[in-house]
Amino acid sequence: MGIVIRGGKILEGSSQKEIKKDIFIQEGIIKSIAENIALPKNVQVIEAENLIVIPGLVDMHCHLRDPGDPEEETIASGTMSAAKGGFTSIACMANTTPPIDSPAAVRYVVSKAKQEGIVNVFPIAAATLGLKGTHLVEMERMIEEGAVAFSDDGNPISDPRILRLLLEYARPFGVKIISHPEVLAMSKNGQMNEGVLSTMLGLEGISSQAEELMVERDILLAAKFGAIHITHVSTAQSVIMIREAKSKGIPVTCDTCPHYFSLSEKNVDGFNTFAKVNPPLRTEEDVKEIIKGLKDGTIDAIATDHAPHREEKKKVEFGLAAKGMVGFETALPLALTFLSKEIPLAKIIKMMTINPAKILGIPKGELKEGAAADLAIIDPNAKHKIDIKQFASKSKNSPFDGMEVQGEIVYTIVEGKVVVKEGRLVPLK
Repeated sequence: MGIVIRGGKILEGSSQKEIKKDIFIQEGIIKSIAENIALPKNVQVIEAENLIVIPGLVDMHCHLRDPGDPEEETIASGTMSAAKGGFTSIACMANTTPPIDSPAAVRYVVSKAKQEGIVNVFPIAAATLGLKGTHLVEMERMIEEGAVAFSDDGNPISDPRILRLLLEYARPFGVKIISHPEVLAMSKNGQMNEGVLSTMLGLEGISSQAEELMVERDILLAAKFGAIHITHVSTAQSVIMIREAKSKGIPVTCDTCPHYFSLSEKNVDGFNTFAKVNPPLRTEEDVKEIIKGLKDGTIDAIATDHAPHREEKKKVEFGLAAKGMVGFETALPLALTFLSKEIPLAKIIKMMTINPAKILGIPKGELKEGAAADLAIIDPNAKHKIDIKQFASKSKNSPFDGMEVQGEIVYTIVEGKVVVKEGRLVPLK
């Protein structure tokens, strides 16, 4: 049975122009985008008046904890959480237990996602064996199994010689090396952003230079040896350096996460472990530059860095608490709440759809005839309070509980199948 979405405004194609049109979906494909589509027989009609139809969101950086820790997340629960957030395609990082550092491990994720996942899952494989930064993985074979990029995220690739080899080897395959920018010697034992507040709280700080020195190194290597993507950018100086590198034509792209433009180090005050992330929340001046970087296009994409943790890993003393927060179900509302006064809706959506898909080289992120019917229907103005108890993720580690935000996911459709209806997951048959 087909679907006709009727009466909504759509963000169509790479232009992301907002146009009122109908969409006809059949056999998982967008068959037609036009005005006043005549209703075929035996179709489901979704009335989208006063709503906006967008491409399904694409998250280029998340953690599904599979294999390794099914109590924190599984591919099934993680993709349900993603769908509730309007994501139809997600790329999962390799720092699992064991790491996704072999062709067989990539094959496992792809197979498991087909069996249990309700959105598209694309593995980002480890760049080095065991995430140890010393020996390269079998990149070509892992690409053949479905890897779309390579990263030791969670561990920086500290050896510049190894990163050079990765950039050179990845170039002919057209895949990105994703860099986690952190100088470990400057961040070891650090608990939060280094500054007055960390001193007042008696917590060891992580200086902004721990990120910025690595960003500078990555830019220098990209200028000579091949394209690089820098993930979860958090400091003003990182944005400034990347802006300058782009102006010189250096092949560097980057992303940031909603918590870096919606929170600051002040949210850690009171030893709030739910605001403990890596890299840490920075200053209000850093937040302003992150927003500026999103506005002027220096920052290409918004990623969640969805990092589920069990309650017992978070509700402990600050120094022992795990770093990270869940992000699928809050990403779009946070983007609309904190960015919409500065950035048009179409551009925000582009940074969460077309841009990350292009960086990863996957055929997702656009609403166009002939494409897979991956889309979301949103009410960008609806206001609600975030309730972590309603999250589909197995983990609830979010500092946004109770925050009033704007923007709700009404429907999520993956390859023509409605997986979220009126904000609720559709039961599996």
